[in-house]
Amino acid sequence: MQKKAYLVLENGRVFEGKSFGASGSVIGELVFTTAMTGYLETLTDPSYYGQIVIQTFPLIGNYGIIPSDFESSHPHLKGYIVHEWCQEPSNFRSEGELDAFLMSKGIIAMYDIDTRALTRIVREYGVMNAMITSNTPVPEDILPKLKTYTITNAVKSVSTGEHTVTGSGNRKIVLWDFGAKANIARELVKRNCTVHILPASTTAEEIAAMHPDGIMLSNGPGDPAENTEIISQLGKLCEQKIPTFGICLGHQLLALSQGAKTEKLHYGHRGANQPVRETATGRVFITSQNHGYAVVNDSLPEGAKMSFANANDGTCEGVDYSYMPAFSVQYHPEASAGPLDTNFLFDRFISLIDSNKKEVK
Repeated sequence: MQKKAYLVLENGRVFEGKSFGASGSVIGELVFTTAMTGYLETLTDPSYYGQIVIQTFPLIGNYGIIPSDFESSHPHLKGYIVHEWCQEPSNFRSEGELDAFLMSKGIIAMYDIDTRALTRIVREYGVMNAMITSNTPVPEDILPKLKTYTITNAVKSVSTGEHTVTGSGNRKIVLWDFGAKANIARELVKRNCTVHILPASTTAEEIAAMHPDGIMLSNGPGDPAENTEIISQLGKLCEQKIPTFGICLGHQLLALSQGAKTEKLHYGHRGANQPVRETATGRVFITSQNHGYAVVNDSLPEGAKMSFANANDGTCEGVDYSYMPAFSVQYHPEASAGPLDTNFLFDRFISLIDSNKKEVK
């Protein structure tokens, strides 16, 4: 008989479901993603650190576990919620099934729960803390614990601990790792780059001493404003006028280093079908996103302009800087949402690097 599991929300509501994956109890920030495919990328995206993720698509696990599709070596999320999980996946690339994978990685999960109702609650009341537990009755003292839970040291917890190198191209790129998805490095390697992946604790002086052709600021989890030392170092690095491209958290940190502000969104943007509008042309692109914070539009400094806006709520989705060779986007151009709608941004980064090389000569 399948063991029961309970989801306790910060507002006191309790949902009953069934347990799969690892057993036990876990507290996290409850969020949802609307992606219809890509559950492997969701599970291994470091940006979900500290969170319990709801998959709005009703069937998860149908194409099994495919390690070559992972965005990092292991999951960083706290818990996982699906309506139905497939016990017999069918895919020629599959190397396992979802339940066994979650169990091996210690991820507590639940299914047979009304994910639509949960999503509506998060949309209406905003992101909230929650607990998955198999204990019954639910402990009476859990609500105060839920109200005080916060995600801290997120970037430090997911960043690489050492300098690694991938690719052997003729362009030297520093990928400053704040929780980088693996496909960012893959896209750069495809474009004839040697990618040096550096820890988040790397200083501006250390990066400048490497004389990189370009700097990639990666995605990552948590409140961007929490990373005061990284923001300070990034501000110093921008003075070197090295071509820079920021994605997601990297986009936010770059803006903060230039004096802009960020704010927490009501329920965030998470999914593979987020529309963004290019401000210069009005063209709409379909993008993959995973973030709970956004750059405040009217806080951008002089010489910085919003290049993309979210077509649903108008929030900032990209910034171009006229006084330095740098640009950034809030969404994930490496994630193949369109599937190739915004892949051109990597080519733009390469063009920026090559143009800068010519100017230096």
